[in-house]
Amino acid sequence: MNKDQDTIREAVQDYYAEKIKTRSSCCGSESQLYPADLLAILPEGESNLSYGCGDPITLASLQPGQTVLDLGSGAGLDCFFAVKKVGPTGHVIGVDMTPDMIDKARASAHRLNLSNVEFRHGYLEQLPVDDSTVDVILSNCVINLSPEKARVFSEAYRVLRPGGRLAVSDIVTDGPLPDAIKNSLSAWAGCVSGAVDAEEYIGMMKSAGFIEIEIKPVYFDKETVDSALADLDPQMDLSEIRREHIYQAVYSAKISAMKPKS
Repeated sequence: MNKDQDTIREAVQDYYAEKIKTRSSCCGSESQLYPADLLAILPEGESNLSYGCGDPITLASLQPGQTVLDLGSGAGLDCFFAVKKVGPTGHVIGVDMTPDMIDKARASAHRLNLSNVEFRHGYLEQLPVDDSTVDVILSNCVINLSPEKARVFSEAYRVLRPGGRLAVSDIVTDGPLPDAIKNSLSAWAGCVSGAVDAEEYIGMMKSAGFIEIEIKPVYFDKETVDSALADLDPQMDLSEIRREHIYQAVYSAKISAMKPKS
């Protein structure tokens, strides 16, 4: 789809700025996405805003002392989980392009008295992070929103240290989505329609240099997909789109990969 990239970014920013104002989540509540033992490490009230579609923290198998980068860190939830995993000798960086999200995350970090987490304003296609300085990259339902996904993977590869790991929860498809959804600008900011075919997604990762790529599907329930479709432009005609096709075509994926050691 050939859309003006700045226009797409503005639509995504507006969408998530509204989400943070209304304190509403995206693809499910945190209790649906994360195991209870992970949620229990944060004080009550700090784990109630999730904008993701999975649990990259468990997938990443974080270790004490690591430097972690969260692509599209939102209100900071995954960063706060990561801080608990890497401990006081580790460091966590969140990057997000929505100022309201950065403000929310920084306020929560201050309230939690966390000194080894920071939030930087920036784009995933041009990360404000130095080369080869990160051990693990996380991302939770964000890369699918980018109009330049190949650049996101190139940037992720750049900032990872040799032997570094990428652990992503993201939306992908098994085959193409209907054009009516792909062509809706509002759909880019939802949980579904920025997605590309899984094989295309893997191909972009390989082109960036990643190896040992693994992808495991986790299918949504119908209510989750219906909720995402409800966020589409109300003037769109969906009468000719079979819901059953979308239920089968869209899923959340657990995606992991490595940067070669040399």
